[in-house]
Amino acid sequence: MSPSENQDTLPEDEELQSKNIDVSSSSPEKQKTNTVHYPAASENELFMVQSHPNQAFTATAASSSSSSSGNIVVGKCKEDGEKQSSESHGKMSTELQSSMLSDSEKENAGGVLAVADKKANKAVKLPNNTENDGGVDFDVAAVKPQGVLKPSPSVGVNLESYDAMINTSPRTISLNVSQLSSESGAFGGSVNAMVEEAWERLNKSIVHFKLEPVGTLAALDTSADALNYNQVFVRDFVPSGLAYLMKEPPEPDIVKNFLLKTLHLQGWEKRIDNFTLGEGVMPASFKVLYDNHRRKDTLVADFGGSAIGRVAPVDSGFWWIILLRSYTKCTRDYSLSELPEVQRGMKLILNLCLSDGFDTFPTLLCADGCSMIDRRMGIYGYPIEIQALFFFALRCARQMLKPERGGKELIERIDKRIRALSFHIQSYYWLDFTQLNNIYRYKTEEYSHTAVNKFNVIPESIPDWVFDFMPLRGGYLIGNVSPARMDFRWFLVGNCIAILSSLATPAQATAIMDLVEERWEDLIGEMPLKIVYPALEGHQWRIVTGCDPKNTRWSYHNGGSWPVLLWLLTAACIKAGRPQIAKRAIELVEHRLSRDGWPEYYDGKTGRYVGKQARKYQTWSISGYLVAKMMIENPSNLLMISLEEDKKITKPRLTRSVSWTC
Repeated sequence: MSPSENQDTLPEDEELQSKNIDVSSSSPEKQKTNTVHYPAASENELFMVQSHPNQAFTATAASSSSSSSGNIVVGKCKEDGEKQSSESHGKMSTELQSSMLSDSEKENAGGVLAVADKKANKAVKLPNNTENDGGVDFDVAAVKPQGVLKPSPSVGVNLESYDAMINTSPRTISLNVSQLSSESGAFGGSVNAMVEEAWERLNKSIVHFKLEPVGTLAALDTSADALNYNQVFVRDFVPSGLAYLMKEPPEPDIVKNFLLKTLHLQGWEKRIDNFTLGEGVMPASFKVLYDNHRRKDTLVADFGGSAIGRVAPVDSGFWWIILLRSYTKCTRDYSLSELPEVQRGMKLILNLCLSDGFDTFPTLLCADGCSMIDRRMGIYGYPIEIQALFFFALRCARQMLKPERGGKELIERIDKRIRALSFHIQSYYWLDFTQLNNIYRYKTEEYSHTAVNKFNVIPESIPDWVFDFMPLRGGYLIGNVSPARMDFRWFLVGNCIAILSSLATPAQATAIMDLVEERWEDLIGEMPLKIVYPALEGHQWRIVTGCDPKNTRWSYHNGGSWPVLLWLLTAACIKAGRPQIAKRAIELVEHRLSRDGWPEYYDGKTGRYVGKQARKYQTWSISGYLVAKMMIENPSNLLMISLEEDKKITKPRLTRSVSWTC
């Protein structure tokens, strides 16, 4: 059976061959749009440039069959809502013509239009098909985004619109406003040079097995002991794999080899001391060694036995399924996901998570240190990162599983779990100003199914910092919910994955973006991005972390800033219709990351200092930047790592128990 026969199938979109950027402002106010048509040089194409205040712009090239005249035609101004007066329309058209005229044309106009200082207003010269004209100067000041970010009027972006753009436009040219306004970083380093350096270092980190690329090393820091940084980590490779899939042209072979090699390792017997792990557990990492006796490469896998605390990685299997779907989405190579071995590997992973037990919640019970936060940080129970990845993996597997050989029954179990998990997370993990006020007023010791305080959370357990942190506009999914316990900390990975997988509703996704804007200094700071906020300090740090010397306050997993998370934020921002937030964060990273040697993480409340024990030339810091850059320049890349909201996932109807009486 082909994947198209499944309930939640991969959309049949066109090849991701074009580049497009739309980092438009998201002001809810009525906005005005000016359209300027001018012909390109040799290929006789028509460019349509849209610009309006406080926005970047989109430049799209479409073939033009008519002969080009080299003239500039100013289109009609449009306004959403009230009609614009003819006087203001004429004024806007004159201003737009002024910004589009070349220097020679301005001089011929008799000095009516003032020429701006070229040092203050940089211009991009686009070729014109006239012989005598040197080109058309585009004034960047007219389109350069302002520092003030405004909320988006929409609550989401329909990714099918990107498919439509790809299908209707033969070629799309992307112009990045940050490159137009400034080709250099704050410290004199070229942005293009930074991208080239990133690709060079990423390619150097590639690991080969029998002459085939199978992954990337965690880091290439020669100034420190290798420890386990000379291994290929499953979660670390995800941004590297996405970078090679989004590259033009794509290089999918390394992703395919990685998926098959880790699938092969899944079949190994996994023992820690005298205990055997579940058959579906994926390795946390592996390394390639050369056997001098056999004269061939060998693989050595770690399933948690060598990790800090000896905890198996719950997230590895989920990331493997998600990357498999990204590979299929990019290459349209359904043959890989339809292989019997791959189908079996997915089923083994999901059977571990969907097996019957004593749980009364649809969430997945986890130990501390089972995810990216692989040290003791108080995330035991039902952490939002694992629940969001679990939901994402379920939906991806639902697209790729075939009904043969027990697949039909598994698909039915997936459908039931998706609905229950969606309702549980959206209802009980969500926190905004209104919900915080409700929890603050909770009554305790409530019995029966009519209880409002379902988890018997004691209001006095709400930490003081939450009341100051929570803005009137915005909200987020809290870190953990279990009996008599709510972890109110902000975890970026869980919230971003919830947006990408559509676990968060469109309204919740918008509120999360609002929170990021409102608490920019706390969550972004000087170097993106806080993995968790706030940091544990004092007595709480001693009790929760066990006095972990690496997880001191505002360091490492305890409030440290991780550049790799930039790709997740960028994807979530584009999905939520707020790409200007991601663009602002990318510009912060470009000021320092390369100059600092691509460190693993930064320390300090604002992320000002390179981490005390941070490795330099951390591979996923490099690949995370590349993926973020490619997505903001070509939003259609988001299709590889995002799922649209499934209308069939509805809240279950709550009915009154037959035994209930007034």
